[in-house]
Amino acid sequence: MSKFISFTYNHDQLFAESASLIEIAKEFGTPCYVYSRAALVAAYQEFNRAFAGRDHLICYAVKANSNLAILNILACLGSGFDIVSGGELQRVLKAGGDPQKIVFSGVGKNQDEMRMALTAGILCFNVESEMELLSLNQLAKEMDKIAPVSLRVNPDVDAKTHPYISTGLKENKFGIPMAEAERIYHTAAHELPHVRITGLDCHIGSQLTEIDPFIEASNKMLALLDRLEKQGICIEHLDLGGGLGISYSQESPPSIKDYVTALCNSVGQRKQRILIEPGRSLVGNTGLLLTRVEYLKHAPHRNFAIVDAAMNDLMRPALYDAYHEILPVVKKSSEVNNTYQVVGPVCETGDFLGHDRQLSLTKDDLLAVMSAGAYGMSMSSNYNTRPRAAEIMVDGHAIHLIRARETVEQLIASEKILD
Repeated sequence: MSKFISFTYNHDQLFAESASLIEIAKEFGTPCYVYSRAALVAAYQEFNRAFAGRDHLICYAVKANSNLAILNILACLGSGFDIVSGGELQRVLKAGGDPQKIVFSGVGKNQDEMRMALTAGILCFNVESEMELLSLNQLAKEMDKIAPVSLRVNPDVDAKTHPYISTGLKENKFGIPMAEAERIYHTAAHELPHVRITGLDCHIGSQLTEIDPFIEASNKMLALLDRLEKQGICIEHLDLGGGLGISYSQESPPSIKDYVTALCNSVGQRKQRILIEPGRSLVGNTGLLLTRVEYLKHAPHRNFAIVDAAMNDLMRPALYDAYHEILPVVKKSSEVNNTYQVVGPVCETGDFLGHDRQLSLTKDDLLAVMSAGAYGMSMSSNYNTRPRAAEIMVDGHAIHLIRARETVEQLIASEKILD
């Protein structure tokens, strides 16, 4: 099965489900993000089925894509949510998410964010340092509440991914060192009356394409779990994080079923509820970035296709040197391909969407930058005073504008000139 299950060619024209990308570009302009509802639902259901009746909670990592429509679709499917800011908490609640299915991760939660989450009554705080634990206990005391906590433990496992998205090594900023975890759990259980231990958590990185690091981390966490239970510390859930990769190019990540099955087998017959925090593997291949060729520039040593999408719209290539497949919206099988550098209009040499792509192009051609559903719009910016792109959700033949294109007037509305 193609990784782009909802993006297919019909008579050499690329469609999103039953909607023409040409028609979407005409109606909403470019650049714009286009998502498939069917692909999103299918990905979530694949995760859910893989647990085969095991007590579990899928907590979508909101940072991957936080559009309200996407959050609402997942909430209606029964999804939980992994948040990393107070803003993400407000988004999830506005989208209809259940507070009792929200886990709050992140190394730098501030007092206002903690207060907001305690008021909402979330499932769990994934605490990442002893100082955070003490601060949360004090705040909960002031609010006359009990804060449910899970310690995010750093298992020192090499995720074998890009160093910027590796989070489980001892030199990373994330989590509590394994060597300190038992002591801090003991402190939480016996010395801090306004926190209640509910879980044990880890997360080792993103875009993992092998199962072994997941299992190595799981085994370390299970050994810690056994030691905690021997001390009488009750753990209700085991949060094994997220990070399952997708195929952008030639990667061959485990299937969702194989990944979930391996995690469940590692946990064995233990009674704890299993939590996972998928983001990219839920939304990555459900979306694309639609862009138009503005100019073709044939230089002595390189050919450039200058498009209207840029690094502010899709940061991943500039930030990680990440690869995204780039497809023509209309195939030209009889034309001769050239090798192009697909670049944007931003004034940075790092403003590129793809290097050395074989394409047959003319001015105004439409291109689809694939696998852009995760960390595309959510990492976009207004660099060069560029309004952020529109977002579109396709549902069969229906086309929904789920975020209007920004205007320059909106960007400067809150700025003031000195009197």
